[in-house]
Amino acid sequence: MSQQVSHSSGQGGHTSDGRVAALTLAAIGVVYGDIGTSPLYTMKEIFGSHGVPVTHDNVLGILSLVFWSLMLIVSLKYVVFIMRADNRGEGGIMALTALAQRAVNSPRKMLILTVLGMFGAALFYGDGVITPAMTVLSAVEGLEVATPALKPFVVPITIVVLVGLFWMQSKGTASVGALFGPVMVVWFLTLGGLGVAQLIAHPSILAAVNPWYALEFFIEHRIHGFLTLGSVVLAVTGGEALYADMGHFGRQPIKRAWFGLVLPCIFLNYLGQGALMLSDPAAVRNPFYLMAPDWALYPMVALSTMASIIASQAVISGAFSLTRQATQLGYCPRIAYVHTSAKEIGQIYVPAVNWALLLAVIALVLGFRSSSNLASAYGIAVTFTMMIDTILAFVVVQHLWSWSRWKSAAFLIGFLIVDLSFVSACAVKILDGGWFPLVLGGCVFTLLATWKRGRSLLSERTRMETMPLDLFLQSLQHAPPHRVEGLGVFMTSNPDGVPRSLLHNLLHNKVLHERVVLLTVQTEDVPLVPDIDRIEIEQMDYGFYRAIVRYGFKDEPDIPEALKMLNESGRMHFRMMETTFFLGRERLVPHVKPGMAMWRERLFFFMFRNASSAADFFKIPANRVVEFGTQVEI
Repeated sequence: MSQQVSHSSGQGGHTSDGRVAALTLAAIGVVYGDIGTSPLYTMKEIFGSHGVPVTHDNVLGILSLVFWSLMLIVSLKYVVFIMRADNRGEGGIMALTALAQRAVNSPRKMLILTVLGMFGAALFYGDGVITPAMTVLSAVEGLEVATPALKPFVVPITIVVLVGLFWMQSKGTASVGALFGPVMVVWFLTLGGLGVAQLIAHPSILAAVNPWYALEFFIEHRIHGFLTLGSVVLAVTGGEALYADMGHFGRQPIKRAWFGLVLPCIFLNYLGQGALMLSDPAAVRNPFYLMAPDWALYPMVALSTMASIIASQAVISGAFSLTRQATQLGYCPRIAYVHTSAKEIGQIYVPAVNWALLLAVIALVLGFRSSSNLASAYGIAVTFTMMIDTILAFVVVQHLWSWSRWKSAAFLIGFLIVDLSFVSACAVKILDGGWFPLVLGGCVFTLLATWKRGRSLLSERTRMETMPLDLFLQSLQHAPPHRVEGLGVFMTSNPDGVPRSLLHNLLHNKVLHERVVLLTVQTEDVPLVPDIDRIEIEQMDYGFYRAIVRYGFKDEPDIPEALKMLNESGRMHFRMMETTFFLGRERLVPHVKPGMAMWRERLFFFMFRNASSAADFFKIPANRVVEFGTQVEI
């Protein structure tokens, strides 16, 4: 669940300490669900899928790889470095892309960064499908450990849990959100406790923190050892969530939660699984559940299922949030969404995305049927996204932070070597299932890129056919139309041209309001625009005003609310019952020389026709709207 929690930067005092503690607890419940459930399946997949023999050196080598992956990728890369690259307090690949774009002037570099950001965002949807399937399936598989006769019921129970999870999205998560933090605290303490119980019997397993064991594992197993990284990466999936949710909780609470509870507990659990396998190699079939005493198996399945639901909730809500951001930035058509909380603006529900994700998740569960099979599809999208984060962060540290060339190069080369190692190891799993998130991400990327290109062509054609505003105002002096009382608001993407809806109104109704506002909405490359900068208005001749309303990519557009600010500042009188909003509804037809491939043009037409109305998106009351149709060739 991506809760929109505004974090305080107050220094000192009991209030500030209490606020940070509350945010830390909330972060444990929201941010760490994905990476916190990785002990369910990581060790089982490493030793099971790759056929690594359960020997003392192999177990220590794998545990060393897991430990240093957590330290290098999550602790060093994300917590120490990338979380410092905040876009006015916000994180995530969209915020990082906007930050990197601000650092370059070259159109070619800007295009490359845009493509990278879009592809990284598209891969997130692949992760949004795999995470619920993988985590819930892994949790429910504990039933067959407790009672082998229950194995045929694992997939049906998993599907029931997933259907219930997605069905609840429309109800909102505010009511259960308060439980997420405490439940995940119990989960992590349980992970740590299970690990410590095994460590007492085999304290020598702590030697795994020595990186020599990881290096020795590579030397002994060579290419086979390198390919094992394809399963080791399961331990760090969800690491990017620390950065993506930074705007919800703040860097300090996320950092405290990671080093103070999450990292120690999950690694203790990994150590415990390793110790169990050394004492009983047969435990490799499911070392996580076999660490628990027999009487605790069913409670562990229940707790694991709750933790997996929380992990899935965070990814699903993240997909909703990312869709809204993509819409604001012009990469996605306007899409209907519903607020599920009267208090938190970040809690939204996007029906189209929700049901599409559910269908894809059910297809995955039915197609792969076990977490071991599904592990082949898991990791490739995450590693690509992490590599894109590294490249975007390199642009930021070099150009915005003014790091020296050698220091920036060390940052890029160091982390890129790690990222490329994991990407290469996961690449061999493409034919076994890794193709799924890549295909899904490619489809989403095609949609985003097609919409962006189509909107660009549409704006270009409209601008070419638009009458200049200054020329229109001069014509009013020679042939003034009949003016009627009230305010007419004409929405336009070109502040220097005359909207077609205004010309159509003059042509058909032969009148013009005594006050006319030409309103343009602009989305800035920042998460939130402060109210003081929300609206800019310029008074022109003949009762005309030119207004620009600005939103960030995490703002919620509300045109009437923005216009009310003019009353408070005294810049213009606005009353809703005296105002009529005029919108243009374009009908697209193919141009003789289309601006993009025919299949993409048809795809854009389909997306355009099915986009939600501008009136709904901008929260304009339907009884105050007049729409004029027009035909546009692209």
